[in-house]
Amino acid sequence: MSNGSFLYPNVTSLPGQSGVKASEAQEPKKKPGEKGEFDQVFEKTLGKTEGVSKPDLGQVRNPLKFSAHATQRLRDRNITLDAAMMEKVNEAINKAEAKGVEDTLILTKDAALIVSVKNRTVVTAMDRNALSGNVFTNIDGAVII
Repeated sequence: MSNGSFLYPNVTSLPGQSGVKASEAQEPKKKPGEKGEFDQVFEKTLGKTEGVSKPDLGQVRNPLKFSAHATQRLRDRNITLDAAMMEKVNEAINKAEAKGVEDTLILTKDAALIVSVKNRTVVTAMDRNALSGNVFTNIDGAVII
C-alpha cells in the first residue's frame, strides 16, 4: 500500500473521500417543535410516543416457572396454588421487580415461596405451618399476600 491508503475492516469509505458530502448528510431542516427521525424512533422504543401503551405492573410479563426443587417441595408438602393465587404471586413478583428486588420471599396464607425475580422462577417452597424457627437467607425483599 504505497499510495498512502490504509485498509480498515468493515469500512466502505473514509471521511473526506468521495461519496456523500457533509452538507448532504445532515438531517433536513425541521420546523420548531418537530422531532427528527432519530428522536421519533428513540421515543417509540422507550414507549413514550402517543398511542403506545406502557406495560402495566399487573400484567404478567413472563410466565412464572418452578425449579425442579420447588416442584418437588410443593408435591412433598401438598401445597397447591390455584389460578387466583398464581395471579397474586405474579403481582407480588411485579411489585418486587419494580422495587429492584432480585430474590424475594413471598408469603401467602398457606405457603412461603422463595422466588428469583429476574428469572421469575420459584426456587423453593414450604407450607406455612413449617415456617416457625426458619431463617431465610439470600433474599433482599419480602412480599406478603
